[in-house]
Amino acid sequence: MTEIFHEIAGNEVPDRASGGFLTAAGGMKLRYGRFETDVRPHNGTVILLNGRNECIEKYFETVGDLTRRGFDVATMDWRGQGGSDRLRRMAGRGHVRSFDEYALDLEQFFQEIVLPDCKAPFYILAHSAGALVALLAAPALANRVRRMVLLAPFLTYAGSTLSPQSIRRVAKLLTWLYLGRMYGLGRPRGTPLPFERNILTSDPVRYERNVRLYETFPQLATGGPTVAWIKAAFEAVRTISDPAFMAAVKVPILFVAAGFDQVVSTRAIDAYARRMRAGSLLTIDGAQHEILQEADRFREQFFAAFDAFVPGSGEYV
Repeated sequence: MTEIFHEIAGNEVPDRASGGFLTAAGGMKLRYGRFETDVRPHNGTVILLNGRNECIEKYFETVGDLTRRGFDVATMDWRGQGGSDRLRRMAGRGHVRSFDEYALDLEQFFQEIVLPDCKAPFYILAHSAGALVALLAAPALANRVRRMVLLAPFLTYAGSTLSPQSIRRVAKLLTWLYLGRMYGLGRPRGTPLPFERNILTSDPVRYERNVRLYETFPQLATGGPTVAWIKAAFEAVRTISDPAFMAAVKVPILFVAAGFDQVVSTRAIDAYARRMRAGSLLTIDGAQHEILQEADRFREQFFAAFDAFVPGSGEYV
């Protein structure tokens, strides 16, 4: 373990790592990390945005994949999870009042860490709820970010019989009834599911690695999302689904969907990507939700698409 990051056998802190904390709105301290490449030519910086109940350490392997491609990596833990501050009475729950708070945290991360200290050009690689935040922030990123790759973005739940509008209304009603802090889905932090019952990845080695990470450092994990988090997420989905908002997104986006996603709706991702003028879609057949934690045959398909979509310019040597 270092002062900033945590490691376990098989998931060591990458070389040339640095990090710290920035103070965001409400006095929340947000943990960030920077990982430099020693490959030349230098191809810029990938801003890596993790999903709900994830942390910087979970992406050490992906950091290595990117630095070997000549990219620096800048990443952070969202407020309320990972190594960032939690709301005092909500430490064990996935909770936020509005996804605008995440978007503001991302803006501050850009202002204080990315723009002054990282090398352009900038690219975003974001997963699930982090991809929803990236979409929410996309209009403001047009002159900063060259391209975005969004993995299994959260637009609605897989297999839900309720529309996103209905889920939002139910969550809004429960929040109005002062039930926003109760668990909306999932459960408190506890014993992880056995591999055979997990719906995140088909790779037993990577799944076991992530289980060991959270068992060794339980302070990095959170429980299920609250009703308020679900309300906030679907309010963000309503915002990014507005035609005027979509027309304002100028950053080219590659959407990558998991063909066997049991967490978020692949069908909704497909429909959204088709509506977005700046968007294109790749569906990786057979992959489960956490594509970057998946088996090699799925990760290789992803990185082939990433390499084609995110070319290094070779200008920043």
